[in-house]
Amino acid sequence: MTDEPAAPAAAAPPRRWPIIPTIVVLAAVATMIALGVWQLQRKAQKEALIALYQRNMAMSATVAYPALPPVPDAMLYRKSSVTCLEPVRWDQRSGTDRKGAQGIRMIADCRTGAEGPGVLIDMGTAEDFTPPKWTGGIVQGTIVPGPEQPTVVERLTGNAMPARAMLVADVPAPGLHPSAVSSAADTPNNHLAYAGQWFLFAAAALIIYILAVRRRLRP
Repeated sequence: MTDEPAAPAAAAPPRRWPIIPTIVVLAAVATMIALGVWQLQRKAQKEALIALYQRNMAMSATVAYPALPPVPDAMLYRKSSVTCLEPVRWDQRSGTDRKGAQGIRMIADCRTGAEGPGVLIDMGTAEDFTPPKWTGGIVQGTIVPGPEQPTVVERLTGNAMPARAMLVADVPAPGLHPSAVSSAADTPNNHLAYAGQWFLFAAAALIIYILAVRRRLRP
């Protein structure tokens, strides 16, 4: 009795490109690319805003300080004046004076009427945290963004409170040095770098996924 030849083993079915994971990865890559394009749009908007601030800085005419926040962009870095009836509290923050020396900025949260949010006034820098003996009055200076600005997350979630601006006094309170005035050049504009990061993340995710699937499909 002769042995019959063994039947050939059935060939393994070819592996197919995974559909659902591919859709998920492509959706993620498309989202990253969209975020990169959005950052490029934000870059153009920020450049236009900086140009507006530079024009404002070149103007010598004064504007009336707005009664309520937020202060329009067209008024930032403009000269203005406000009457502080009395400082209700002092906020001490690190800063520099107009000669570049480090110090403590004395920011007065001033009452300007019976009601309302009042106004922030940078009355100058000091060597220590002792508030100046200043009880208020008419202050002339430059309108700049206030020290407390909403974060990106707060803006995106709709929880951002109206940002308050601040008046940097031309003449400091007695015993203080005039604080340095921020300029349009201090406005951050990192959107091009952010766009490049999103595009890089999209390319890396796509390349890594393709290499992983090709390795999986090898017989």
